[in-house]
Amino acid sequence: MGGQMRKISLAAWILISLVAGIAFGALFPKAAVSLGVLGSIFLRLIKSIIAPLLFGTLVSGIAGAGNIKTMGRIGAKAIVYFEIVTTIALFVGLGAANLVQPGAGVELRAGQPADIQQTSTSLSQILEHTFPASIIDAMARGEVLQIVVFSFMFGAACSAIGDKAAPVVQFCESLSEVMFRYTNYVMFIAPLGVFGAMAATIGEHGLNVLLSLGKLVGTLYAAQAFFLVIVLGTVATIVRVPIRRFVAHVRQPFLIAFSTASSEAALPLALENMERFGVPKHIVAFVLPTGYSFNLDGSTLYLSLAALFVAQAAGVHLAFGTQIVMMLTLMLTSKGVAGVPRASLVILAGTLATFNLPVEGIAVILGVDTLMDMCRTSVNLLGNCLATAVVARWEGVDLKAAERESIAEPAAV
Repeated sequence: MGGQMRKISLAAWILISLVAGIAFGALFPKAAVSLGVLGSIFLRLIKSIIAPLLFGTLVSGIAGAGNIKTMGRIGAKAIVYFEIVTTIALFVGLGAANLVQPGAGVELRAGQPADIQQTSTSLSQILEHTFPASIIDAMARGEVLQIVVFSFMFGAACSAIGDKAAPVVQFCESLSEVMFRYTNYVMFIAPLGVFGAMAATIGEHGLNVLLSLGKLVGTLYAAQAFFLVIVLGTVATIVRVPIRRFVAHVRQPFLIAFSTASSEAALPLALENMERFGVPKHIVAFVLPTGYSFNLDGSTLYLSLAALFVAQAAGVHLAFGTQIVMMLTLMLTSKGVAGVPRASLVILAGTLATFNLPVEGIAVILGVDTLMDMCRTSVNLLGNCLATAVVARWEGVDLKAAERESIAEPAAV
């Protein structure tokens, strides 16, 4: 019996806790409201991850893989492609949120609308606030943009110094690994956080909130499907990637990423399959791992959709200009997301705080986040696999010739 209990995955426990929280909130609404403290504790632990995780991942990533002298044309082309595609993903998320309005009717308490209005009126104030006067102060206050700017400049300095900065870069790599493990520890109490958050939400707002949550999940899946078929499909067609062979080679890594909600779990097989697909080893080795920090299409789409969902749920109207500023914020902060389960919640928490939106919105999203994480993670993986093929085509690699050379291998996939 105990063995059977240990075999239940964290995702399954979260779904069980979701259902249990809904039932408890519906049956015992007064008692359920007090359980909101479980969700609050979980959120506080999530917030504690933001600064060290961003600093460690960005500095080690830029110092290790961001040296333009070593990556040359391939690096430049990859970065340009990453920025274009992730920007499109953000716009798709914003468009879906504005079209469907999934947060309407959830009735979260608004944060500080006056401050949001002030933020949207002065571009000079926003730009000034982006640059930190003290990194310690920025970390203490959870100023995500300031941490990102400092980390980018710090990482570039480490890269320029070279071997003398090796101990610092090694420390940042170790720090990022420690924070990944710390995140896993925090996720162990996620079922309790989900139970408390959902019970309190249902107890306070009633079962009607589930309609909006179902609307959010449906909107995300529809937006991700649109992005895969229309956006990435168009890219593959334009650069003449053999789509059928690409799908055959990416299918297994895609399913692994979807079922585990972790891009890293699918990385070894993705590296192997993209080489078999015909992408040169040096391109795969650089583009695919780098994309895990800089080309998270599914996560960026989710972040823009989720941020607007919280604003709508809080009854806060964000002007189009403010939404663009939020998109630019997410464009920077999403670069710190690693390929670990539910890491996007960390970035979402920082973005909501930056725009004075209620962080309680994460507690509502958390109940269905497992379903959304599976979707966005698998899209991240597929987007990065396509990126390797696109860069290979830009470098003049004939992937159809590779098809003739390896025609016998894909049949076994």
